[in-house]
Amino acid sequence: IGEPMALCSEISNRNYLSPIGFKLTIDKAPKSVYFSNQANIPSIDVGVSVQSNYLRDIPIPGDKMEFEDFTFQFMVDENLENYRELQRWMRGISYPESLSEIYNWQISETNKNPDRVRDLERHLVSDGSLIVLTSNNTNNFQIKFTDLWPYSLSTLNFDATESDYNYMSATVRFKYTMYNIIDINGNPL
Repeated sequence: IGEPMALCSEISNRNYLSPIGFKLTIDKAPKSVYFSNQANIPSIDVGVSVQSNYLRDIPIPGDKMEFEDFTFQFMVDENLENYRELQRWMRGISYPESLSEIYNWQISETNKNPDRVRDLERHLVSDGSLIVLTSNNTNNFQIKFTDLWPYSLSTLNFDATESDYNYMSATVRFKYTMYNIIDINGNPL
């Protein structure tokens, strides 16, 4: 009639998730993601409410979910093209020197994809995906981020006293509206 309970609860794929099997896409930062070498699936937390009781306060599930920042690290090319790509995006969001920075950003984004950019907010954010690979290095599933925007780009430290030859890397942190885990065809998992 049906499968025994023990068979239904077993894992169908017994391969472990590899920490090196991923690809990253962010529409507004293609140069940076090309050299990405670390990324994360952000943690989620459900808020906790407290129900008062005369014996002991009882924790109950809250009604808001909090998402950790999305972070990725990338190797910096020697012309700083990928680093400057993110810095221009951040300057376009915040216009630190003059309003012309955001206007130039809007013009460049509209020229890239006039159908996609409809209003000011769409200029500031981008969609992106963290594609997780199988143990055979084929696409397995993806983490789809909506409305990403960078808010922190790490320092680049030059140090002539270093004994090992390490290439420069940078870390960028993003806020976003939502992320969902979906299969490669875009269906929810």
